[in-house]
Amino acid sequence: MTYSSLIAFLAQEEENNGRPKWQLLVIVLTTTVAVALLLGLVMCCLRKRTLKSKAKELESKVNYIATAGDSDSNVPNLQVFTLADIEAATDNFSFEKKLGEGGYGPVYKGVLPNGKEIAVKKLSKTSTQGFEEFKNEVMLTAKLQHVNLVRVLGFCIERDEQMLIYEYMPNKSLDFFLFDPIRRSLLDWRKRIDIIEGITQALLYLQEYSRMIIIHRDLKSSNILLDEEMKPKISDFGMAKIFRKDEHEANTGRIVGTYGYVPPEYVHKGIYSTKSDVYSFGVLLLHIISGKKNACHYGLDENLNLLEHAYELWKEGKGMEFMDETLDDTTSSCKLIRCMQIALLCVQENAIDRPSMLEVSSMLKSETMAMTIPKKPAFSTKRDEDDGKNSKLQLQICSVDDATISQVVAR
Repeated sequence: MTYSSLIAFLAQEEENNGRPKWQLLVIVLTTTVAVALLLGLVMCCLRKRTLKSKAKELESKVNYIATAGDSDSNVPNLQVFTLADIEAATDNFSFEKKLGEGGYGPVYKGVLPNGKEIAVKKLSKTSTQGFEEFKNEVMLTAKLQHVNLVRVLGFCIERDEQMLIYEYMPNKSLDFFLFDPIRRSLLDWRKRIDIIEGITQALLYLQEYSRMIIIHRDLKSSNILLDEEMKPKISDFGMAKIFRKDEHEANTGRIVGTYGYVPPEYVHKGIYSTKSDVYSFGVLLLHIISGKKNACHYGLDENLNLLEHAYELWKEGKGMEFMDETLDDTTSSCKLIRCMQIALLCVQENAIDRPSMLEVSSMLKSETMAMTIPKKPAFSTKRDEDDGKNSKLQLQICSVDDATISQVVAR
């Protein structure tokens, strides 16, 4: 109602009822104000209830994760960071502090007031990972204590943000070096052996020596972080699954992981087991010794994927043609070929044919251990003419390195 129409209405009412204009004006204004106040009060109550519900849910989430270690003496209590803490540490998530970005969201470098450097993994609002995956990663990483697993320091859940705070890895990830034509020359054979050793020991711990069996399900070069001494640490346990010691495999309708690193039984049937991570390790091993990516095509006709290319060269006795040319060390040729054969055993099509990580570790350490001839790798488009001959053993008198690979070392 406009001001003029209100005056006209009041004049009409005065004429009809004989009341003064000011009395009618007071009645109308009082009623309007009362209705507005009532609506405002209702809206405030609803907003307060919503905020209280969100705060209660947030507090429940924080307490659930923060007290993860209370029921288990082997699990350290985690630090709960505020959003203000993280904003101050990362210069309000500045571009200069950004280390990289994955499917889960960006990762930033931060510095705490005490000078400690941290890595902040910030869950993107568009990420398919939700609170369950976030909780899974926090809880698992906190429980698993090994020198070759990245250590989680704490977390932040505030407003709509979910962040994990890790120890900072100054040398980024393995793919940063392997797939760069200049930087990969910094990875000599000794460093690559150390990286292979570290990854092997971490997987042995996850599959054999921890109190539970952990299937990572997203093992890849970008999830292998490198510390200041270039020692590897497996990261990103958001998709990991826990098995009891008497469990062997499980099935899922939701396929996660990265193309090129996941085995066929998982892609086609959703079946995953320890042999899934063995397959991923085999792909990683081929990357480490060759510096080559999955995404490219190889061979004379460029019609082979990385696994097929490695297999064909190995069968033809031309394994050294597969190796990274920066590894110009003739004394390591036998060891490189042995690594190649171990990798090919890990990426065989049938999970039952793949070795366990215990067997992989033994083959890497042993100078005299006989190894089976690999069958064709998974996702191979070429028929293997030697399938019927693959039961024989091959003996090579050489080890991965003159130094024996060390045993599992817990933190």
